[in-house]
Amino acid sequence: MKVALVTDDGNTISQHFGRAIYYAVLEIENGQIIQRELRDKLNHTHFADHSHHTPTEPTQHHGMDPAAQARHGQMAEAITDCEALICRGMGRGAYESMNERGIRPLITDIHSVEDAALLYARGELVDHIEKLH
Repeated sequence: MKVALVTDDGNTISQHFGRAIYYAVLEIENGQIIQRELRDKLNHTHFADHSHHTPTEPTQHHGMDPAAQARHGQMAEAITDCEALICRGMGRGAYESMNERGIRPLITDIHSVEDAALLYARGELVDHIEKLH
């Protein structure tokens, strides 16, 4: 299985999906990391000249508008071969967008890329959806 984790340094999971500059992609077999790579990730700075929609309806969550969903899709292109995406923070729109693309998003309080990936592989990583914004 391949798991993507957002990172700025390759070792620590970034605080926020949209701001991270890399994906650490770990391939895990039989409870062991057998391959590791760092992939460039599109982030908010790549979309600085695009308009950002502010929800006009009180029930519409951040990142749920069509333009944001398109940006999330572009961010996901680098990890379409991964079954999960692990972050320490993420907006609800990005979370839902990853789900729709068949990439399981998880919000964790674990800092270590390797620790979180191995917990996920064992089915022990808790998804803290209460941390979505």
